[in-house]
Amino acid sequence: QLQLVESGGGLVQPGGSLRLSCAASGFTLDYAVIGWFRQAPGKEREGVSCISSSDGTTYYAHSVKGRFTTSRDRAKNTVDLQMNSLKPEDTAVYYCAIEQSGYGCHFISKRFGSWGPGTQVTVSS
Repeated sequence: QLQLVESGGGLVQPGGSLRLSCAASGFTLDYAVIGWFRQAPGKEREGVSCISSSDGTTYYAHSVKGRFTTSRDRAKNTVDLQMNSLKPEDTAVYYCAIEQSGYGCHFISKRFGSWGPGTQVTVSS
């Protein structure tokens, strides 16, 4: 049974960094599209970053480009999201999601069949 679990969230001051990790069990992340999404209170869920293990491509939302980096650890079967220069507007619950057998990055939520429970990121002084 495929399960995703996020970790690494917490409270950080503006300008700080956090590293989130998405661990997959029951499924290898080869030949998949792994997305990071976030949802802030009162706002719709939005795509943050994506990595396609099939073709190695990555994609970032404009709001995080240059500050966030997503990468895959094949040995650990995880996908990480390194978040630098964090801003208060990055505060949200962050989710990882997977499209099995996917190819090419996208933020189309309905194509991601499995989601983690989320991890809270709070950026505040």
